[in-house]
Amino acid sequence: MKIMEVKERTPMLMEQLLAVWEDSVRATHLFLSDEEINNIKPYVPQTIEGVARLYMATKAGQPVAFMGTEKGSLEMLFIASAERGKGLGKQLLERADCDEKIKQVTVNEQNPQAIGFYEHMGFSVYKRTDLDEQGNPYPLLYMCR
Repeated sequence: MKIMEVKERTPMLMEQLLAVWEDSVRATHLFLSDEEINNIKPYVPQTIEGVARLYMATKAGQPVAFMGTEKGSLEMLFIASAERGKGLGKQLLERADCDEKIKQVTVNEQNPQAIGFYEHMGFSVYKRTDLDEQGNPYPLLYMCR
């Protein structure tokens, strides 16, 4: 497994990361319907492009996980379902911490595995909202360390 910061976000890489995103979301965001996932999907490449720093883990040269950060905030972390539970999230977070201390993250309250991971990594909840950023009924937890 190789962990690296992505310097060039090529169209081919974006397609590969989108596939990782979808696989990860389908495994972890069980509160989203297929229709909701398909509605979100077209916006994901733009969101990936928009983060200041992008990190990824590769296996045999193929992306299997990625994480985006912005000014000390963890903006996204997605791991292919076949690679979950192998320490990739921790490795990505530790790699990003070398460049900028990651101090905060926002997570869906309905994703208890992610909450547990972030708590394990030293984050704690300081705020909760009833709706997500798009006004949908998916509560968010704001965590910091």
